[in-house]
Amino acid sequence: MNVIRGALEGAGRRVGIVAARFNEVVTSKLVGGAVEGLTRHGVAPDDILLVWVPGAFEIPLAARALAEGGRADAVICLGAVIRGDTAHFELVAGEAARGIADVGRDTRVPCIFEVLATEDLAQAEARAGGAHGNKGWDAAEAALEMAGVMAALAEEAG
Repeated sequence: MNVIRGALEGAGRRVGIVAARFNEVVTSKLVGGAVEGLTRHGVAPDDILLVWVPGAFEIPLAARALAEGGRADAVICLGAVIRGDTAHFELVAGEAARGIADVGRDTRVPCIFEVLATEDLAQAEARAGGAHGNKGWDAAEAALEMAGVMAALAEEAG
């Protein structure tokens, strides 16, 4: 049996990060975790491109530009959508998820979805360096692993 697994090896990898400014108190911590995770695994700081967008709804468009432009081996998508009193929460979170997934499937560049969808700010903060760790770091590891998987699959296909 042949097995393909991506390694947490960042040397030579170029990674884009698209982060939403809305709820920046949370997303800035996610960005910090992602950058730390990437650099600890060998990605050179000059090979990380951070793009800030207004909100989670705008993430897929910037992610697509990075993926289609050949500027990244993987794209990390970071945001925080916190439930309010209206259906806006479901609309924004759902469209961000669908859009990010579409970018990855359409471009074959891994697009890692780490847009937190939480009931309140405390839950978001717990996932951005609090009690539940930093999901930005987790996203960095997923990006490196998937970049390795996609590279190996391309090599396997010849």
